[in-house]
Amino acid sequence: MSDDKAPLLIKRYASRRLYNTETSDYVTLEDISNFIRDGREVQIVDLKSGDDLTRQYLLQIIAEHESKGDNVLPTGVLTDLVRSYASQAQSIVPAFLQSSFEMLQNGQSTMMENMTKMNPMASMPGFDAMRAQQEAFLKAMTGGIATPFGSSGPAPDDEGAAPAAKPAAGKKDDGQDLDAIKSQLAALQEQLSKLGK
Repeated sequence: MSDDKAPLLIKRYASRRLYNTETSDYVTLEDISNFIRDGREVQIVDLKSGDDLTRQYLLQIIAEHESKGDNVLPTGVLTDLVRSYASQAQSIVPAFLQSSFEMLQNGQSTMMENMTKMNPMASMPGFDAMRAQQEAFLKAMTGGIATPFGSSGPAPDDEGAAPAAKPAAGKKDDGQDLDAIKSQLAALQEQLSKLGK
């Protein structure tokens, strides 16, 4: 089995067909999109020149999803992105976008942890399967970001991830945890309503 941490190498032939070097078959943009949703990093290179075409194809995948009505990026954000290419903001935009997605992913991870801690059903058989379905739902709501909430940011169990706040021994702060969950859900609903506009 291949190492999931190594990028999946896709070669583009002169005919513009895309070749998966792991499975020795041709793939489509939809296949590549599915690899990414499943948590794989991909690298697309031109067979003849060796040029890295990954960014070009990722942008093409995003454009196709947007044209099909999978509108994740509001028009205002797209307009600001276009403006950033012609301004001094171009240098800070990538870092800003990266940190914004990481904050969203970490917030979702914390919300899932809090929901698990507060849920009295956590000790019931089959709870893990239900939790996996909840994670899949959140993944779908964020445009298919994968593993467990994206491969670009830290996973909830990564060493670099901020540890969840644990209550001090002897204190009952179930009300505080519930309030935190409510505020996180309200923030998520607000973000979803903004995305829907």
